[in-house]
Amino acid sequence: MSLDSITRSIDDAVSDFFEPVAEKVGEIVFYAVPVGDTELPLIVAWLVVAGLVFTTWFGLVQVRNFTLAIKVVRGKYDEDGSPGEVNHFQALTAAVSGTVGLGNIAGVAVAVSIGGPGATFWMILCGLLGMATKFVEVTLGVKYREQHADGTVSGGPMHYLPKGLAERFGSNGAKLGKVLAVLASIMILFFGLFGGNLLQANQSYAQIASTVGGDDGFMASSAGAVLFGLVVAALVGLVLLGGIRSIGSVTSRLVPAMAGMYVTACLVVILTNVTAVPDAIQAIFQGAFEADGVTGGVIGALIVGFQRAAFSNEAGLGSAPIAHSAVKTKHPASEGLVALLEPFIDTVVICTMTALTIIIANPASWAEAREGESIGGVTITSDAFETVLPWFPNLLTVAVLLFAFSTILTWGYYGLKAWSYLFGKSRTSEITFKVVWSVFVVLGSLLSLDSLISLADSALFLLSVFNIIGLYLLAPVVKRELASFTDFVRNRGTQGSADPEKKEPVAKSV
Repeated sequence: MSLDSITRSIDDAVSDFFEPVAEKVGEIVFYAVPVGDTELPLIVAWLVVAGLVFTTWFGLVQVRNFTLAIKVVRGKYDEDGSPGEVNHFQALTAAVSGTVGLGNIAGVAVAVSIGGPGATFWMILCGLLGMATKFVEVTLGVKYREQHADGTVSGGPMHYLPKGLAERFGSNGAKLGKVLAVLASIMILFFGLFGGNLLQANQSYAQIASTVGGDDGFMASSAGAVLFGLVVAALVGLVLLGGIRSIGSVTSRLVPAMAGMYVTACLVVILTNVTAVPDAIQAIFQGAFEADGVTGGVIGALIVGFQRAAFSNEAGLGSAPIAHSAVKTKHPASEGLVALLEPFIDTVVICTMTALTIIIANPASWAEAREGESIGGVTITSDAFETVLPWFPNLLTVAVLLFAFSTILTWGYYGLKAWSYLFGKSRTSEITFKVVWSVFVVLGSLLSLDSLISLADSALFLLSVFNIIGLYLLAPVVKRELASFTDFVRNRGTQGSADPEKKEPVAKSV
């Protein structure tokens, strides 16, 4: 019996067993209500409303303190002896590496196919709102993180939900927080194994197999799949052994490089067709209110844009605070401000660049997709770049591999923290997780397990329900932390420094 037939049998058996479960859970988590000619998933509305509430509550914190956030990333307000494991820049790149991935390449193409160019406008708006949500959850992540005897740090919803709710509401808050923390840990671990690991390995292997030799090449064989899985698993395992310091060291180099490479390619296509830029921008704004996409008109464009942004930047899902909590700082809100840059990079910059490239290049595959043809998002994006860069499919393969690798690394760290919360932080427990994680990388190159990945998507967005309940209840804590940090910055700027930048006024929290 060949390895191919074995893996097909496993795939079929798992799908047959889990498909009904995945469909039922998906119907509940992504329950949609009719809006105009289309449907709005309530979970997307839950995330968008949270962004709107926090944007209002904190007085446009993502606008007023954007410049301050950049200064914090640059290390302007670092203090010697601050607890933590990585600097602000490394924490940011580690978190960004968990969100920037195939969704930025393929998901955006699907959005502008279904919702038309106007979906881009709503995607940007949702990304801007998500910046406020990210600020809130990451500030809480640092505020209530746990510092271990070995100098390592653990944070995330499994820590700030029980600690924060107990602090604010006593024993009843502690009970609610404990339940929410356990559920959050389970959701993070489940999505990590199947969405953050197996899916990434599977899709990156499929991309390299199609590029290197095609269906008849060595990489398309079972031996090639196993070899690919083993190499990636070994690399991932080596980095994970070093913890967040090692991950931060890798992502601080990898994320800027891969994002820079991708954005540069976008700019090449855009500048080559620079005369089409005004029309593309007009199509985005006009399409936002007079949409001509496949589904739902204006409301369809709005929903698709919001959905793509929510799926892409993970604001409110509780995953990013795990990475950000390892930062070296004495002021939780400082990292919250850094974190608000994450949706800006992921959604406002990279997703928008992808959308502009597709709209300007206007490849035939995009036109066909807008007519209702079933065409993969990666294909549309690749075709858009190929209109100017014939060799781009090879570069896209490299980008997909780097995006997938960095996502596996970051979600490996997220999964480890959830695992440790559930099963303890012993050396044996951590090694067990890292072995399991590496095995899943190899399985990902062999198995698709679509039903389990669909179930994992539901788990991730169910996490946002538990997480955002806690964010609403703990928002007053975040307001105090923001006031404390802005006071620190203001006082530091009046200590007679010769640096004129240190005397700039800082927007006060509201």
